[in-house]
Amino acid sequence: MQTLAQNVTDTLRDWILHGEVRPGARLEEIPLAEQLGVSRTPVRAALGTLATEGLIDHQPKRGYQVRAFNMEEIVAAYEVRAVLEGLACRNAALRGLPQEQARQLKDCLATGDRILASGTLQPEDHEPYQLMNVTIHDTLLAASGNPWVTRFAEQAQHIPFASDRIVLWDDHAIILRSHGDHHRIIEAVMARDGQRAEQLMREHVYYAGIILRRNYEQVLAADEAGARTRREHAR
Repeated sequence: MQTLAQNVTDTLRDWILHGEVRPGARLEEIPLAEQLGVSRTPVRAALGTLATEGLIDHQPKRGYQVRAFNMEEIVAAYEVRAVLEGLACRNAALRGLPQEQARQLKDCLATGDRILASGTLQPEDHEPYQLMNVTIHDTLLAASGNPWVTRFAEQAQHIPFASDRIVLWDDHAIILRSHGDHHRIIEAVMARDGQRAEQLMREHVYYAGIILRRNYEQVLAADEAGARTRREHAR
C-alpha cells in the first residue's frame, strides 16, 4: 500500500512528465500542500524524492525548480531505456513468465486491440491506452527478476518525454505499429526466445525515441498552448 508521500510524489512526477508543470517553474511546499489538500510533510518528502531523481533542482532559500532537459538528454534516456528494457525482456523470457503475469500481459494486448480496432484514435481512449502501455512495460520489467534493471529503467523513465507514460496520441498508424511491437515482444517472451525478445524491445523503445524527436517541437508547442490556456482560465 502506498503512503501519502508516495502518492504525492507520483502526482507531482506525472505533472512534470506530462508538461503540466513547465521547466523552470518553482515548486513550493505551502502552495502545493494547499493545492493537493495535504500537509507540508508529504510534500516535503515528495520534493526530496524528485530532486534525487533529477527532475527538480533545489535552490537554497528559493525552494525547488523544475529542471529543463534538452533533446539530446531525452534521446540519451531512450537509449538507456532500450538497453535496460531489452535486458529485462531477455531475462523474463529465460526465466519464464508466471501464470499471473502472462494473463496480465494478454489482457493488455486485448485492451490495446480493442482500442485500435475502429481505425481512429478517440480522445477518450488516450488514458486507457496509456495505462495499458505502462502496465506492459512495468510487468515485463518486474518479470525480469532483476531489481536493479527495474530501478535503473524507472530512473531513465523519469525524464520528461522519455517515459512510457507519454504517448503521442495523434497518428493511428504509429500507435498501431507500436502495439504490434507489444504483440511480438510478448510472443517472444512467452516462447522463451530471449534473444528475439531483447532485440524486439530495444527496437520498440528506439523507435519511440525517433518518433519523439520527430514530434518534439510539436509537443512543446502543444504544451505551451495548454499552459497559456490554463493561465487565461486562471485570470
